[in-house]
Amino acid sequence: MALGAMLCVQFGLAISVALIDRVGPEGAAWLRLAWAGVLMALIVRPRRSAFTRRSFGYCVLLGVVTAAVTLLFMAALQRIPLGTASALEFLGPLGVAVATAGGGRRMLWPALAAVGVLLLTQPWSGDVDMIGVLFALGAAVCWACYILLTQRVGDAVVGANGLAVSMPTAGLVATVVAGPMVFDRITPELILIGFGLALVLPVIPFTLELLALRRLSTSAFGTLMCLEPAFALGIGLLILHQTPGALALAGVAFVVVAGLGAARAGARSSSMPAEAVHPA
Repeated sequence: MALGAMLCVQFGLAISVALIDRVGPEGAAWLRLAWAGVLMALIVRPRRSAFTRRSFGYCVLLGVVTAAVTLLFMAALQRIPLGTASALEFLGPLGVAVATAGGGRRMLWPALAAVGVLLLTQPWSGDVDMIGVLFALGAAVCWACYILLTQRVGDAVVGANGLAVSMPTAGLVATVVAGPMVFDRITPELILIGFGLALVLPVIPFTLELLALRRLSTSAFGTLMCLEPAFALGIGLLILHQTPGALALAGVAFVVVAGLGAARAGARSSSMPAEAVHPA
């Protein structure tokens, strides 16, 4: 499920890059989030009985974080390559993996992933747009929060009800922040493109991630998500014609090994949502 989510994310981001030239990074992010919010609300139709006051608050907070990570990452894509931006963003999941992993061999996987991320970004070269890097690092912080909150929501709320609150919240936040900057550039064609893009990213991958986090520890999931720069590198090459160098390819090898190791070691002991045991 996590791997399927990664593939959807990177394919959707590659399509989003083409939209940036037409509506800017904020417009591409707004189209995705606004449509995703509408679709999740209509498909799931969340029930009030599925939430406690605390779990509903987590869902709203998850929506705010989702909007922030999307807006920041799209701004980064305007300035730096997809593979580099993804590698920097996934310092967030890597941080979660390091913070929540136990001692011993489990620390090996985040360490290998860290080496891979360094090789992918090559910060010593000095050629990367620093504003783009800062946007990607901001997205990394938000992505770490997203992982922790998604697991909390997945454990506390039955089914996809949590996403049916968080995604509309993200759409509203994006509308308030980015909407006024892009409304005059939106055409019927772009609205339809945004609808299709919202299905690929974020509706399908975020649903898969919610399900995956019910089965994996945050440490394993955080390290596994460091495979995403490798997906980004491949998609960037095939669709955007962004050719990686030898060090970037070596970085891919490190994060692949780290992700596989984390996936094998990271199953959770229980995946039952709390409200399935204690109804609201």
